[in-house]
Amino acid sequence: MQSKNYILWMTGLSGAGKSTIAKKLLEFLKNNNHNAYVLDGDVLRKGLNSDLGFSDNDRKENVRRTGEVAKILYSANVTVIGALISPFRVDREKIRQLFPADCFVEIFVDCPLPVCEQRDVKGLYAKVRKGEISSFTGIDSTYEKPLHPELHLQTDEMTVDECVLEITEYLKKLNTAAL
Repeated sequence: MQSKNYILWMTGLSGAGKSTIAKKLLEFLKNNNHNAYVLDGDVLRKGLNSDLGFSDNDRKENVRRTGEVAKILYSANVTVIGALISPFRVDREKIRQLFPADCFVEIFVDCPLPVCEQRDVKGLYAKVRKGEISSFTGIDSTYEKPLHPELHLQTDEMTVDECVLEITEYLKKLNTAAL
């Protein structure tokens, strides 16, 4: 029997660990017989949101579309793991409002900018520093940290497994997920 499903919305800077944690969490949930799916910002920008740039309005639309897809999956009894920067609080709050209050979990995947830059496997921060990319979140485009996330993961101090454990323990405390 499928337990209650959730929207696990991970927000944070590029390189903070959102996608890595999301993949490991997905593996855990599936291994424990939960219907789950990852909506990864990088993947969505190659397909569904490939027509969007990085202006503030395009970033807002990216989050809005992702929220609508999450709503479809949620209605199909799937736990959705959203892993995208989603830089603006107001947009994250709009997504929160699409779901029952006890089903939306905002997860701040927090990591200091210098560590994110060190982890940068895509070379994006280096391109920003060379002036090849502009409007990059956390450098020359705004990132609004969550004020009251349900979970705050400091990935410069925690392993991926510790982050996944913290998320699953939180879901257990909600007393509705038999993980």
